[in-house]
Amino acid sequence: MAVWDDLVGQDRVAAQLSAAARDADALVTAAGETAAGPVEEPMASSKMTHAWLFTGPPGSGRATAARAFAAALQCVSPDRALGGAPGCGFCDGCHTALVGTHADVEVVRTDMLTIGVKETRELVRRAQLSPAGGRWQVIVLEDADRLTEGAGNVLLKAVEEPAPRTVWLLCAPSLEDVLPTIRSRCRLLTLRTPPVDAVADILVRRDGIDPELAASAARATQGHIGRARRLATDERARARRAAVLKLPLRVDDVGGCLKAAQELIDAAAEDAKQVAEEIDAKETEELRAALGAAAGTGGRLPRGTAGAMKELQDRQKRRATRTQRDSLDLALTDLTAFYRDVLALQLGSQVALANTDVRDGLERIASGSKPARTLRRIEAITACRQALDSNVAPLLAVEAMTMALRAG
Repeated sequence: MAVWDDLVGQDRVAAQLSAAARDADALVTAAGETAAGPVEEPMASSKMTHAWLFTGPPGSGRATAARAFAAALQCVSPDRALGGAPGCGFCDGCHTALVGTHADVEVVRTDMLTIGVKETRELVRRAQLSPAGGRWQVIVLEDADRLTEGAGNVLLKAVEEPAPRTVWLLCAPSLEDVLPTIRSRCRLLTLRTPPVDAVADILVRRDGIDPELAASAARATQGHIGRARRLATDERARARRAAVLKLPLRVDDVGGCLKAAQELIDAAAEDAKQVAEEIDAKETEELRAALGAAAGTGGRLPRGTAGAMKELQDRQKRRATRTQRDSLDLALTDLTAFYRDVLALQLGSQVALANTDVRDGLERIASGSKPARTLRRIEAITACRQALDSNVAPLLAVEAMTMALRAG
């Protein structure tokens, strides 16, 4: 299969990237096929450029597109010499780039709230190196929207004056999530939300999901590929979503509002705890072994290593905060979709409902209120998300939302 096969519903973007990869291949070939050789032909005269910005709504496949492009840039298929487009998906360059083992493709994603100056400087240092063996040095930054202002300024210099064989692939939800000085130096690619049918198809074809379950997950997540896959494969995710969709029926009084808010917070905390249980212990044991402590003994660490352990613990705490925020945001997304369906029923819209599995609840809320009230409820959810982004205490923000859902 070609590297673009997992890029769902983005034919226009795939065509642009394929054309750029073809020009990139020609540039390297003209430079003499040497890994470290300079690219003499100016990129301005081709469809290839040294910095790209992939934007699109959550679940549109920004990171998938960037990784596919990275693989196409490293393609070494013999078919290229016969006029074939780079990105075969089978050669060593494509395969290792896609599975994350290519020496010249660095994929950066974060489970923290931000990406700081220290991490960005390390990326910039790597970007100055010549390819070790591949055709390009490719840096994929999946969470460019999480760069701090200082980190963004560090990155700017590298994007302004790139090494001759280095390509930056930045991903963010929107243009506004990236510093203007950086985005002005990147070529923009905008992805769209994939069609529900296309998402269901890839869940069946790639992941072997039952067609009925795949269709239900794709519809419930409205084309968000990652969430659809998780919903289709994780029974706990389906249970959490079911609990969230019951909330609108439980906020009839103050006590119900406060209880529902606490349960949302507790569920998010449980998510963070599960991640910690799965990852933290392994990370800690690996670091202890690397620092010289015998694995599994819990023995004392060598002198001078306490700082490294403290740094890991701090990072794990920040990850737990990020996980809890992400879990809450997912619940709020599901709530927004619920009230969107309510509004569609109230207005007699012909749009497909996302939450057909709770249609009785949708109809109950729709018949008991007016569209204006539904809009105010959606605004309350949006205000809660904004409060969380502003570091308002999560319980206070969610309590205010549930009270607003009741008052409407």
